[in-house]
Amino acid sequence: MQARKVPASLPRVVLVSSKSLSSLSLLPLAAAIAVLAGCAGSPAPKAGAPTAVDALYAQLDQASKGYETAIEQSRQGDTAGSARTLDASMNTLKDIAARCTPATACDPQRVLSVYDRLLRLKDASFIAGEEDDTIAETPDTQTSLGTSPISTAIPQVQRSVTMLRGQKLSDLVAMNGPVKAALEMWLTQWRPQLMDAYVNYQYLRAQMWPEYQKAGLPEAVLFGILAKESGGKVHAVSRSGASGPLQFMYATGIRFGLSSADGFDQRFDPQLAARANAAYLDEQLAQFNNNLELTLGAYNAGEGRMRRLAQQYPGVDFYDPQIYNQLSPETREYVPMVLAAAWLFLHPESYHLNFPKVDGVPGSIALQRPASISELTVCLGGAGGMNEGWFRTLRNLNPRLDPQVPQPTGSRLAVPVALEKAYAASCTSGPWPILANDLHTAVKPVVIGPPPVAAAVVASRPHGTRSYKVRRGDTLAGIVRKLDCTNVEEVAKMNGISGHHLSPGQTLKVPTCR
Repeated sequence: MQARKVPASLPRVVLVSSKSLSSLSLLPLAAAIAVLAGCAGSPAPKAGAPTAVDALYAQLDQASKGYETAIEQSRQGDTAGSARTLDASMNTLKDIAARCTPATACDPQRVLSVYDRLLRLKDASFIAGEEDDTIAETPDTQTSLGTSPISTAIPQVQRSVTMLRGQKLSDLVAMNGPVKAALEMWLTQWRPQLMDAYVNYQYLRAQMWPEYQKAGLPEAVLFGILAKESGGKVHAVSRSGASGPLQFMYATGIRFGLSSADGFDQRFDPQLAARANAAYLDEQLAQFNNNLELTLGAYNAGEGRMRRLAQQYPGVDFYDPQIYNQLSPETREYVPMVLAAAWLFLHPESYHLNFPKVDGVPGSIALQRPASISELTVCLGGAGGMNEGWFRTLRNLNPRLDPQVPQPTGSRLAVPVALEKAYAASCTSGPWPILANDLHTAVKPVVIGPPPVAAAVVASRPHGTRSYKVRRGDTLAGIVRKLDCTNVEEVAKMNGISGHHLSPGQTLKVPTCR
């Protein structure tokens, strides 16, 4: 989808949690805020001429004062009163937005500013006694949040009120044309993928989020990357060879500790992938002076390319044509899509989006009889309201298991805690495990074709070697993609390369087919 350009002066918006404060739920403001676009070009009223805008601004002041009042009520423990005050202020703001027309000569930025403040309060992003925008996260932040009346009432708030290197994400995420276009894409054509990603993430959250939390990174960013990269499918593999829920290339995965263990590619382990992803972002944020967009661009396009552009145009924003126009269409789409998914993760109701309620608490079962993941999926059926079945979830939670291979009695499998009783009721005895096993062990007819003569000839051809001179910008994975009959590990072993580091002009010995 082609990005639509908008002026760089558009306001930045706050990226904080909203989906967890059901006690402060409000009517969606998307339609009302959209009306403000018509106000942007309004002519200023003549000096001294009475206009309807004066009355609107008076109401706007009252709505703004409701912000401070609601904070004070919350500090005093009056959560219900705080919610009522906030509801009244937001309803007033909605009415003002609807009446903001060119005829009233209203300033949309004033309305958006108040909306921004009320939205932060609605999401419990303020810390009691420190509601100013300049607050930096300190080691005591989580403790302060834990004693906030709203945070105490809604513990889930604590997970998403996270800043990036002491800065509010509102300082890093511009609600500009590309991000708005990405929001529309997630809410329309990619809506099913967004919902699937959310459900998959909720079951993986216990493994992935703690790794981000330890690195001090926002959960919304993790979800945004996961949604765009794999949709939460742990075993996803791209055409370029990127693998796992966060789509690491082989060489990058090796650099951040994702290797092979007992034949298992650790890029498919959600916890290890999240740890490696957090380490990568931490490294690149330091390289790009905490610029989140450039860091995400590096994750997609490669850190070398983004670093060269950043050095060539120091201090230039990701969306500046000097950088933006030199990136591939994939990267130009990738960054705003990640940010838009993160935004929707935190503010679904503002876009008429309802994520399903998911009990992602982890649990486990000990098999009472041999069974494969495929068999368990059949006997569990639609337990817990999962009409699409549990195959994806069970695969994601047990990435090292082949879903078609039965596991012996006593094997312990990770499952959502909600499935523990369902397994005991449906999969230990009775007709369902018998049916599942009968389907799984069905014998398919074997079709005997002509002998694969051509394949045998190709396989018998001897392997030779040739040389390859490393060029600037080459990576081991990139070189391997240009070659036949080889792989990254083979080339690295042949040349004694450790860490997959290459130097321009270096001559490699590479295998080939003749």
